[in-house]
Amino acid sequence: MPKNILNRAYSRALTKQHKIAVAGVAALGTAALALSAAPSSAETVTTGAPATASQVATSQAAAGTVLQNVKGTVTDQFAADTLKLDAFAAQKKAADAAAAKKAAAAKAVEAAAKKAAAEAAAKKAAQVRAAKAAATRSVERPQMQPVAAKTYANNLDGWIRQSLDIMKAKGIPGSYSGLHRNIMRESSGNPMAINNWDINAVNGIPSKGLLQVIPPTFQAYHVAGTSWNIYDPVANITAAANYAAHRYGSIDNVNSAY
Repeated sequence: MPKNILNRAYSRALTKQHKIAVAGVAALGTAALALSAAPSSAETVTTGAPATASQVATSQAAAGTVLQNVKGTVTDQFAADTLKLDAFAAQKKAADAAAAKKAAAAKAVEAAAKKAAAEAAAKKAAQVRAAKAAATRSVERPQMQPVAAKTYANNLDGWIRQSLDIMKAKGIPGSYSGLHRNIMRESSGNPMAINNWDINAVNGIPSKGLLQVIPPTFQAYHVAGTSWNIYDPVANITAAANYAAHRYGSIDNVNSAY
């Protein structure tokens, strides 16, 4: 009877693993209980003779002591097994948490690597597109031919033509024929010509150069970009044409000394 009561009391609280662990302990308790139920050597009961009251009491006391010892042993074993299982469960939970954390970290690293690779690929593709677009624009853009500097012959024709280009850029009127006609009348095309006999010469400011300009007039109507040398053919022609434009409207309007 004590064994059945004990098994029913603890079987409800034990798991399958606990029941296996307790089974061995219960078996040992049953054997001890059976041995303890027999009378001791000091109180042997003769077969067929009824047990005395003292013998029965002694046997019951011994059985109670053994039962308490067995119960304590089972309870201690149950508590130890419970602690072990709790510790195992805690370790497994911690291991699962660590594994989940590690997996999440690995997933984050993988995602970051994929993102970086995608950004690098997009940047490279943009650079390739930009390079192709630049190459296309370069091919489509017409090649600019360098403009060669205009040259002029070092003679009366070249001097007049160079002066005309400067006059055009500065907005000074005049034509090739107007310049050529007045030059031939004033100096016969000699850039070093000088008049030492007219009133200007008498006053100490003789006329000089292709268009016979006196120094004060040359300085007053000098055109920027030309030489300050009054005997320079281009500078002399351009300054004289500038003076004639201001006084007569154009060198073309001059047909005599001016």
